[in-house]
Amino acid sequence: MTTPVTIIGAGLGGLTLARVLHVHGIPATVHEAEPSPDTRRQGGLLDLHPHSGQAALEAAGLTEEFRRLILPGREAYRIMDQAGNVLLGLPDDGTGLRPEAPRGEIRQMLLDSLPAGTVRWGRKVTAVRALGDGRHQVDFADGTTAVAGLLIGADGAWSRVRPLLSKAAPEYFGVCSVETYLFDADTRHGASAEAVGGGSLFALAPGRGLLAHREGGGTLHTYAQLKKPQDWFTDLDTTDAAALTARVAREFDGWAPALTALITDSDTPPALRPVFTLPAGHRWDRVPGVTLLGDAAHLRAPNGEGANLAMQDGAELGRAVASHPGDTETALASYEQAMFARAAAVEADDDDFYTIMIDDRAPHSLLALMTGAEPNA
Repeated sequence: MTTPVTIIGAGLGGLTLARVLHVHGIPATVHEAEPSPDTRRQGGLLDLHPHSGQAALEAAGLTEEFRRLILPGREAYRIMDQAGNVLLGLPDDGTGLRPEAPRGEIRQMLLDSLPAGTVRWGRKVTAVRALGDGRHQVDFADGTTAVAGLLIGADGAWSRVRPLLSKAAPEYFGVCSVETYLFDADTRHGASAEAVGGGSLFALAPGRGLLAHREGGGTLHTYAQLKKPQDWFTDLDTTDAAALTARVAREFDGWAPALTALITDSDTPPALRPVFTLPAGHRWDRVPGVTLLGDAAHLRAPNGEGANLAMQDGAELGRAVASHPGDTETALASYEQAMFARAAAVEADDDDFYTIMIDDRAPHSLLALMTGAEPNA
């Protein structure tokens, strides 16, 4: 394989691709806009599924390394109403079928598995253009450029590579999240720690909810979910932590103090995360020398599949390239055909979990989904 492989984006999908290529003796370069791997927190826990995320790590030869990152007991779930009443408590069943591990540690595991210099940090893409014959030039904000014989857009929702293939753009889903953390919660935030329990908590009401889970070291990681029009947050100064916290806390006025403290007592500045999606069934015609994976290809509302699907994309693309040495177009066509079908199957199987959590019958609609009972309210 002599075609230089250029990957834009050092998320889980792009790094899985780089690792699988490395396993097959194919060098790649990953360009990442962030200046270093620890520039920001890398999200919370991931439950990696056997047929997708775990299979991708097996293809990457990292199964044993991944098992050392698993946090036991985190596959427990609790549903509460806004008063703090526990409506459903499901303990970890001990099967470990969808084990939880910290997203940041999984990413670092992938980074550590790559040869030194594979990832180029601080390389923010400003433009990408076709040069002909399947080659592309990538321009970076630092004034440098790269010419790719094979270009992979693993650069997420706002991909700079996607316009080479598709005119589709992400659209606001109607829900935004505000992310917070409580550290050393068992000692410093005891009531909130007790409310969250040993795994994940869903405290819900119509139009709003608190999704929290217990990470390692007593950390509680929370997303305050709000069903709001886009103009609700467009005028927010997201750098004003106190103002953002107060605005979100007002949406949960009257809730149990142990729940509202997940917002008001945050040990980090709150981070606004509006939810965007690409059109359902997003696909494109084959364009020589370039393709997409993960959120750049099939951005959906959070449903537990996004990271798993991105890693599976990366692994399958790496195997396709390795299986067709010297024939990039056959490799990309094979990968895309399977990826489109895979993404469509996930969409078809989506039970609308994200919307159901905070619909007009919350929390009873989620309770019914998880128990198979009819909603009683």
